[in-house]
Amino acid sequence: MKKIRTLFAMLALLFMGVANAQMSPVEVATTFNKISDTEAEIVFTASIQPGWHMYSTNVVEDGPTPTTFNLDEISGAEVAGALQAKGNVIKHYEEMFGTDVYFFENKGQFVQKIKLLGGDYTIEGYLEYGACNDMNCTPPTAVNFTYSGNVPTAAPAKVEKKEEPAAPVKKEETAKVEPLPVEEPAAEEPTSADETATADTAQVAVQPIAEEETTAGNGMSKLWTPVLDQLKAFEEGGNASATDASLLTIFILGLLGGLVALVTPCVWPIIPMTVSFFLKSSGDKKKGMRDATIYGASIVVIYVTLGLAVTGIWGANALNSLATNAWFNIFFFLMLVVFAASFFGAFELTLPSSWSNAIDSKAEKTGGLLGIFLMAFTLTLVSFSCTGPIIGFLLVEVSTSGNILAPTVGMLGFAIALALPFTLFAMFPSWLKSMPKSGGWMNTVKVVLGFVELAFALKFLSVADLAYGWRILDRETFLALWIALFALLGLYLLGKIKFPHDDEDECKIGVPRFFLALCSIAFAIYMVPGLWGAPLKAVSAFAPPMKTQDFNLYTNEVHPQFSDYEEGMAYAKQHNKPVLIDFTGHGCVNCREMEAAVWVDEKVASIMNDDYVLIQLYVDERTPLAEPIQVNINGKDRKLRTVGDKWSYLQEYKFGANTQPFYVLLDNEGNLLSGSYSYEKDVNKYIEFLENGIKEYKKR
Repeated sequence: MKKIRTLFAMLALLFMGVANAQMSPVEVATTFNKISDTEAEIVFTASIQPGWHMYSTNVVEDGPTPTTFNLDEISGAEVAGALQAKGNVIKHYEEMFGTDVYFFENKGQFVQKIKLLGGDYTIEGYLEYGACNDMNCTPPTAVNFTYSGNVPTAAPAKVEKKEEPAAPVKKEETAKVEPLPVEEPAAEEPTSADETATADTAQVAVQPIAEEETTAGNGMSKLWTPVLDQLKAFEEGGNASATDASLLTIFILGLLGGLVALVTPCVWPIIPMTVSFFLKSSGDKKKGMRDATIYGASIVVIYVTLGLAVTGIWGANALNSLATNAWFNIFFFLMLVVFAASFFGAFELTLPSSWSNAIDSKAEKTGGLLGIFLMAFTLTLVSFSCTGPIIGFLLVEVSTSGNILAPTVGMLGFAIALALPFTLFAMFPSWLKSMPKSGGWMNTVKVVLGFVELAFALKFLSVADLAYGWRILDRETFLALWIALFALLGLYLLGKIKFPHDDEDECKIGVPRFFLALCSIAFAIYMVPGLWGAPLKAVSAFAPPMKTQDFNLYTNEVHPQFSDYEEGMAYAKQHNKPVLIDFTGHGCVNCREMEAAVWVDEKVASIMNDDYVLIQLYVDERTPLAEPIQVNINGKDRKLRTVGDKWSYLQEYKFGANTQPFYVLLDNEGNLLSGSYSYEKDVNKYIEFLENGIKEYKKR
């Protein structure tokens, strides 16, 4: 088979754009179109951020928040029919709800027809909608509108008849009328969904709810005191160390990748030839050492520049979006499969030879420091067939970490490991004699890498599978494939399987190879109980969530003790316990995934049930409040009409956040015990989060 030139893989990885995340995932503009003296329509046009979807008008029991048309006041007009969704409404079967859901992506439109009765008219209300992506859901969001005007009176008697407040819309219609005593200021311009505060914008100008509304007269209004500064201090202190630890992990991952690349057939044989060239061509040992050092530094500069390019092209928000974008995960899956096939010997990934020849020729003519740099660049191109798959996997893995420095730090570690031998062997030339000779062992390294790349490719396919609900890679299917892969890897290392470029005469199995085969087969056996629902903590970060498991013998449930903030806090104070607040939603799929993947862990369940008072607050709870509450967020008036509105406001006002799932630990006085925790299905991290809260509570 001809060599496949796959420069496109790296170029696509670098240059495919991801739309930057906006502060609000959905922007809604409202317009009032008067069709005639008796007819009009209110049009809501939604612009939806990539990766997010806005639910349509269809109501699903205990499902996601539908888009509804709601009236606070109407006179001189009446609603004509239900709210209509216009455009490309996507129908998708959602396993979590056991039924179809309907939503818009990218753009959506809703139209409410209005009948004008003649004379002066006033229409005041709000559009309410829900939106989700693959990790979070916003609370039910209201887009307020107020329109008034005058039309000719066609039938005076009819107008006089309609001077009384309009009757509520029929129950079966999507729109509903909820007359409220508190009026909002009229909006003269089209409104947008910017009313939905984010964790960054909800920190100022928020008017607290009156004490009688938050405490029911029990003197606990301090429970609503904002803790934004405390939360920021916790997360800056905690995240600083966490970020440092994360970057150190990424650096080590890059370093290991560079060390693996060293022992591939494309790089290892080049080391003695290159070092000998520098030492012999100069005639001066010190100059040769200096040139070899510059050569190694040039390799570092090249790969670090690659990491900076990834960061510069994508940006911080886009790097974070990669972790949940289905199409990018599919792209990564296909790329890693191609890389794995090349390592198995199906074909060789190379760049056009004219590229390396041209740069090599330029290096010879240029000389000096620039010539050395061009020689390093030539090495980068020549070794692409071996280093490309490793670099590709490294960039994919660190990019999905969401850390803006990750690609640069990862490439720094990779480059240091790759460049270090050239510098060391130039300083100590006698070491060259002790270098292991090139041979079949390097091919074994490539095949092992192929198995590892293929295993991680399944992880990215799993993300896309969950996003679209294909159910082609449920947990047991994923585990079965991993069991097969690592069992086959063990058999290969034992010499039971051969690939096209393997040495047929090689029959002896070395001790290191034997132990690696033992570990691989043991790991495959370890995963077997997972087919019946065992948690498998070692692979929980990679495998699909437990909810996708069709046959599960493992059950361990956590039940919230309270669904009311004040009641739960009063109980916690009475029993002297810390509090775990779970801001969640009936339609929050990722909240359910956290419960299915993390809360089922025996230790997590034990801590939550025995050591905490769990208060679960649904931000999309539709139960109406006794009376609407008027608040102000960032200079914008907002009415809290439902229990869910109240808990959504609590999350924004007290903690400066508005996406779910959102977990926070408090003492029974309403003070923070640690930073917050969101959607991350890492059982060990969640246990650490809970245990840190208990330690802090005991200190106090």
